[in-house]
Parts: sequence; C-alpha cells; structure tokens
Amino acid sequence: MTGKYFYDLHIHSCLSPCADDDMTPGDIAGMGAVAKLDIMALTDHNSCKNCPAFFEAAKHYGIIPVPGMELTTAEDIHLICLFPSLESAMSFDSEVDSKRIPIKNRTDIFGNQLIMNFADEIIGEEENLLSNATVISVEEAPGIARKHGGVCYPAHIDRQANGIIAVLGTFPESPFFPCAELHDKEKQAELKSQYSVLADKPFVFSSDAHSLWQINGRENFIELCGETPDEIRQTLIDKLKNNERNIT
Repeated sequence: MTGKYFYDLHIHSCLSPCADDDMTPGDIAGMGAVAKLDIMALTDHNSCKNCPAFFEAAKHYGIIPVPGMELTTAEDIHLICLFPSLESAMSFDSEVDSKRIPIKNRTDIFGNQLIMNFADEIIGEEENLLSNATVISVEEAPGIARKHGGVCYPAHIDRQANGIIAVLGTFPESPFFPCAELHDKEKQAELKSQYSVLADKPFVFSSDAHSLWQINGRENFIELCGETPDEIRQTLIDKLKNNERNIT
C-alpha cells in the first residue's frame, strides 16, 4: 500500500549540546504526535545514542522512527545520514565514534549532552563535544553511510553556517548526493537555477529543530509503501538513495 507520510527528518535531542534539555526522546515523539506527523528522524550531532530511546517513544505515540545523525565532516559541513534500522545506525555510530576528535565538552559554554532512556530518564552523558568536526571528509561520508545501509545528503544547503554551498562555494558534482535538504522551501527555485547540479535533484524539507516548538507541522510529505514500520522505513531510505522525486 502506498500513502502520503508527513515527515520531519532533521531533529536534535538533548544529546546535541545546542538543543534544549527538554528535547527528550519522549517529548519529541509526543510533539510529533501533536503535530500529526507520521515519520520522524532523530539526527543528533555526530551521535545516534538517543535513537534507541526514541524508537521506543515513537512506537508509544504511533510515529514511525528513523535513526539518523547530523554528521560534521572534516570541512565543517553538515550532512544528514539516515538508516533503515536501529542496528545499522548504531553500527555507523560506532564507526563515527572512532573518527571524532576528542575535546571535552564545556557544559557552561556549549550545553548538556544527555543520553536518555525510554522513560526520559538520564542514563549517561557524552563527555566529549559532539558538535565539532570529525576526521571524515565530505568525499568519504557517502560511502561510509552506504556501507552501513544508509543514505547521506547535505543538510540545510540554503544556510551559511555549515551548509555545503557556503563552505565550498558551490554544490559539488562529486561526491554524488541523491538529494539535498532545504530549511527554507522558498529558496528551491533560486538554488536550482543557480546550480545546475541541483536542477534534477529532489529536496527534503526539514526543521533542524533544537526546540520542541521548532518541529515541523503536517506540511511536507513523501509517498511511501509498506505494511510495517520496518518496510516503510526501508522504502524511505531506498527512495532517497534512488533520487526519486515524489518528495514534497
């Protein structure tokens, strides 16, 4: 069965130092239910460690969860990495852990980095700062995500901070990205006109929410098929990988 799934595929939890502490897995899923979203991705900076709790919370609220990460490349570019299963995401997380630069977090400057369980209880805290660059280059990142069964694409390309166009001065033809994320939907025509490589590339429109009130409402959807959350999640990953255009 094919249907429209309203989505937000770029959301930070309280594990990201720049996110509010009340961005717990349970509160995020609950807000998604209030907003009448069907599918949501948790994409903390350089970590998937709150994805297990988010999976449980999303199930409770009837949301299809997608495990993910906002990876910071060596060039300081933000990439969204999404995965078809919790196991594949946590495998990717382990590899990224080995390629992070260990700098102790200053909670008084950057904020807390809280690891939660399903009951929204703190079960740990990431000691090293998550928002700094890894040693993974923008050329390497898509291949590493694919190795773990995922898809990788540039985040908020219409922004100056950590956007691929702002950092590189253009949208590169290599490495190949099957899609790209926009924060401001109104900029898609301008960007497609300015950069020929974007002319036939679909855009994903997500919130990059760091606070509960920033999570998208029921406005952007993608057509997906499948009977179970696992099937629907795999269809999402396949559709993004294959450069299919029925995303809006």
